[in-house]
Order: sequence, then structure tokens, then C-alpha cells
Amino acid sequence: MDPVQVNLGGVPETLLWNLYQRATEARQDHPVLRDPKAVALVEAIDYPFAARFGSGELGQWQALRAATFDREVRRFLGTHPDGTVVALGEGLETQFWRVDNGRVHWLTVDLPETVEVRTRLLGTATGRQSVAAVSALDPAWMDQVDPRRGVLVTAQGLLMYLQPAEVHGLVADLAQRFPGAELVLDGVPPWFSQRTQAGQMRTKQGYVTPPMPWALDAAERRRLLAIPGVDEVRDLVPPRGRGPLHGWVAPVVNRSARVRALGLTGLPILRLRFAAA
Repeated sequence: MDPVQVNLGGVPETLLWNLYQRATEARQDHPVLRDPKAVALVEAIDYPFAARFGSGELGQWQALRAATFDREVRRFLGTHPDGTVVALGEGLETQFWRVDNGRVHWLTVDLPETVEVRTRLLGTATGRQSVAAVSALDPAWMDQVDPRRGVLVTAQGLLMYLQPAEVHGLVADLAQRFPGAELVLDGVPPWFSQRTQAGQMRTKQGYVTPPMPWALDAAERRRLLAIPGVDEVRDLVPPRGRGPLHGWVAPVVNRSARVRALGLTGLPILRLRFAAA
């Protein structure tokens, strides 16, 4: 098969960065995340990954983030095997193939240009998979969700690119439309957000991280908990990784409530639970 050309810029281009990092880790002898589909995608895409993003030195970090989301999806499916997982801003994430239990219903929600790329590379969604080619902020996608079997919404690598008011509005809408459901999301600490908005986060190859206006610290956790319908906001700790940094330092840092309160952790991931009707 001829390589597939992908031309994306701005925030949509970050889906290629995420994919490349996961695939780089998946190629390791003892990866923290097995993701053969990500490796196959990178090999199928005509894109200068290394020239644009470097050697994939953040691969393990990205894979541990994905593994944390996988763990939450599996936990949800353990009690709701026929439930619906809604993946907001899914990009070229291959989570469905890593966690599929043969019964889950999966809805991908993403921008039309991203859905077009995903469809070309991963095929047309059929059966238990469906797609909504709209912004995560467009409530139209919610009409495609059947809440009777349970709902888990994921927002991996998405919300940090939104304005704080947009994030709060989305959470409020989810709490109202899907009582009893859960939302798993990640963010960035304030210092990282500030650097991206100043254009200071760039690779040696010249790739500049898009601005990330929304950040997570103790104050933002309190604001999320204050949104009507949000019953609980819980920090999630990524699994232990490989090597001194991800195997020893990061686990200690990520488990420190004090560090999380100061917004210093590099991998803030939360689970929000919505009040039942």
C-alpha cells in the first residue's frame, strides 16, 4: 500500500505527535504500552515524524498517560460491559483496539478534518464503533449516545487547548446530559500552559507546541468540583514505568498531594463523577 499523506497544522497536528510518541515506546523491547496498531500507522503515513518531532524521547511519558486512560476504560467495562465510551478529540488514538471487550459501544468525536484522516487510515466506523465529525463543544454529538448501559467520556490530550470557560461549559453539559456517568481527562500544570502561550515550548527540530490556555492545579480542581452535577473529582496516578525517572521519581511525585496542589506534576489526570439522576 502506498504511504498515506497527511497534512495537518495547529492543534490537529498534535494527533501525529501523540501517535509518534506511542509508537516509539511500543517499539521498545519492554514497552509500558503495547500498541502494534500505532506502529503500523506510523509506518503507513508519509510524514517526516523524526524531522518534525525528534527521536520520540517523550514516548514513555505519552504511553503511561495512555495506559492510565486504558486502565479507566477497562475499569468501566468491568461493571458496564455493554456500556458506551465516548472519546472526545480522539485523533489517531488506537485505544479501542487495546481495550475492546467485544461488547463496548464506541463513539469517536472529532473535527471533520481529523475524522477524514482517521477514516482514511483506520477505516469507516461500523458495528459497535461510530463517529461524530463535530467539535467536542458541539452538543449535537450527545444525541448519538444511549445512556441506558452506562457512559464513560474520555478527553485525552484535548481540554488543555480550550479556554477555561469552554472546559467548564463542556463539563456542565456532560453532567446535565449524562447523570451518573464519568469523565476522564488530563491537563497540564500552569507553568507549562504559560510557556505554550508564550511560544516557548518547541523541539530542537522547530516544532512549536500550540497554546494551551487551560491548566490544572488545586484551584482548578475546586472549580471543577463546584460545577453543578459534579459529585467527585479524583486524581489518577499513572502506572510505574521503566528507568529511574518513570520507575521511581515520577511515581513518588505523582502520588504527592502537595505537589499536585501546587500544579507541579507533569501528568495530571482526573476522573470526574456526575451525580445520578
